[in-house]
Amino acid sequence: MSYIVTGLSPEPFKPLFGKSDAELAALGVLRKTADSFPGYPCRISLEDASIGETVLLLNHASHAVETPYRSSYAIFVRENQAASARYVDELPPVFHGRPIALRFFDEDGMLQGASMERGGALEAEILSALARPDVAYIHAHNAIHGCFAAKIRRPD
Repeated sequence: MSYIVTGLSPEPFKPLFGKSDAELAALGVLRKTADSFPGYPCRISLEDASIGETVLLLNHASHAVETPYRSSYAIFVRENQAASARYVDELPPVFHGRPIALRFFDEDGMLQGASMERGGALEAEILSALARPDVAYIHAHNAIHGCFAAKIRRPD
């Protein structure tokens, strides 16, 4: 069994890149400067921003489905990210050292199970969940803060 972890597409965020702090604030978005590492995980690159780098903090609908499991929460994105990250059969840097909550969804966006793992146990749980016929995809969340981290799926 193989898996793919993908970052968010930068396209929906590009209109925000380069706006002034006042323009962003009017849209409910904050520009932050990373003051620790790790600590500001970009959902496009799936890497933590470096100290001194700016990120945008905004609300994002990570599970925009018409079910009770619709979900949105705060995320960070680096400004000027040109492409989304794609990891095949490996965990992205933002998963390392963090407890990750996994939510298993079927094709209709209904929750079929969940787990919280860290390190090597995380990959084993991903593979086990994707082997289930009722699981179409997985959403990973940072377990402590609850924010969406990445989507995990089988290869096409």
